[in-house]
Amino acid sequence: MKIKLRDIAHARSGDKGDAANVGVIAYDEKGYEIIKKYLTVERVKKHFEGICFGEVERFELPNIKALNFLLHNTLGGGGTISLKHDAQGKTLGAAMLRMELEIDE
Repeated sequence: MKIKLRDIAHARSGDKGDAANVGVIAYDEKGYEIIKKYLTVERVKKHFEGICFGEVERFELPNIKALNFLLHNTLGGGGTISLKHDAQGKTLGAAMLRMELEIDE
């Protein structure tokens, strides 16, 4: 079964130098269990193919039902020197929520 990430979570994003920071926060415990299982580093790296040229790191924040991803080498050098339209990665949270996850029913 396919579900849209935006139906079970919301997101925030920003910059950490040349790395984008994307937090995905589940609406409830069931959603958190889904993102914890299916929103993998490999899946996020593939979703941002052509944007993220470095390593992707994942951090779990169970107390707020969230995952935080750092997408290294994504912002063209960072906000003060990048020529990218979104040099601070503010739109990457919305881009993450467009992802569809294939889950077990």
